[in-house]
Amino acid sequence: MAKKFENSINVFAPATVANLACGFDVMGLAIDSPGDEVRVEFNRTKEIRIRKISGDGGKLSLDPQKNTAAVSIQALIDDLHIDQGFDVYIKKKMPLGSGLGSSAASSVAGVFAANELLGRPYSRRELVPFAMEGERIACGSAHADNVAPSMMGGIVLIRSYSPLDIISLPAPKNLMIVVVHPQVEVLTKDSRAVLPRKIDMSTGIAQWANTAALTAGLYSNDFDLIARSVVDHVAEPFRASLIPHFEDVKSAALFSGALACSISGSGPSIFAFAEGKKAAKEIAYGMQMQFKKNKIKNTAYISSVNTKGVIKLKA
Repeated sequence: MAKKFENSINVFAPATVANLACGFDVMGLAIDSPGDEVRVEFNRTKEIRIRKISGDGGKLSLDPQKNTAAVSIQALIDDLHIDQGFDVYIKKKMPLGSGLGSSAASSVAGVFAANELLGRPYSRRELVPFAMEGERIACGSAHADNVAPSMMGGIVLIRSYSPLDIISLPAPKNLMIVVVHPQVEVLTKDSRAVLPRKIDMSTGIAQWANTAALTAGLYSNDFDLIARSVVDHVAEPFRASLIPHFEDVKSAALFSGALACSISGSGPSIFAFAEGKKAAKEIAYGMQMQFKKNKIKNTAYISSVNTKGVIKLKA
């Protein structure tokens, strides 16, 4: 239980890779970095106030009705039927519009911190719906494939949204994730707009088969099966054109030894699966060099699956 005399708390919520190619809107995983740091304090008002945001270049709103962290906290206190005010300080340590769950990280950090200060009335899993409300403000859809892994850690599968049913999947010990973020912005709303409203039955069958096979591969530590399964028939064919030189970077990743490669969330970040740290470094280098060849600045992140999720930081 959180100590009763705590009036403030600092937390870190990690970035996430959503969709995992074949699991559109239903699969995601957490990585070690980047992420967001958020401090939440009690105040004597009945209001949630965004006191300061740094690292966003002035792009994020201080309006609590438009800020993901504040909206998620409001959903929490509404459910508790209490009038408690909070002051929120946000340090954005990840790029906006990156496809790494930037809005989800702030939402998760905010509601997790408030829950801790209130004595932890909800479990992490129970906090996910509140964090989803923050996502709704950010991109118009209350999806959980970013907020669930950021909150709970690990790899998650959203079996159902109504009712919400989140399944934690095992992460093979030697599975590494490479993420390369090119310095171009792709908004989630724009990336969703290019997707078809309907798909052919054959496309759906191929996608469902891959989602099931990826799940089986994770449980059986079968890297060959994982590699064969991480194929996107639904979103990547339409979103790839929004990311400059995507096909070249994907080819570079596979040539460098990646098990698989696809778009992270809505992009423009691109992720690859690797077996082991050495392979991950070689893959990251190959992907970065392809972007550099085309004069696009980029940042690479290498991580195992983050199994902790959002954490409390030392004061």
